[in-house]
Amino acid sequence: MSKLIAKIPGWTKMGMEYATPRLQRFWTVAKVELRPPTPGEMGVALKDAQKGFTNIASGKAMQLTVRQAFQNTLVATEVLCWFFVGEVIGRGNIIGYNV
Repeated sequence: MSKLIAKIPGWTKMGMEYATPRLQRFWTVAKVELRPPTPGEMGVALKDAQKGFTNIASGKAMQLTVRQAFQNTLVATEVLCWFFVGEVIGRGNIIGYNV
């Protein structure tokens, strides 16, 4: 048992050597990707959404490639899944609201 305990500092050093560059990369990406949108970005997003709805209404959506349509479907599915997960978290129950 004492031999095992003597090896622990070496393991932690190896673990830190492994984890440090990965954590640094995570934090640089997280600072950009996990921040809330700025007011300027919200304006651009609203204009893009309006343009997308206009394309659907005018029939330009039929000109999308299969890849673009699939990517749009994946994004919509992700948004819906996050909405439903948020609803379950907000309710505190999978079944329904406590009335």
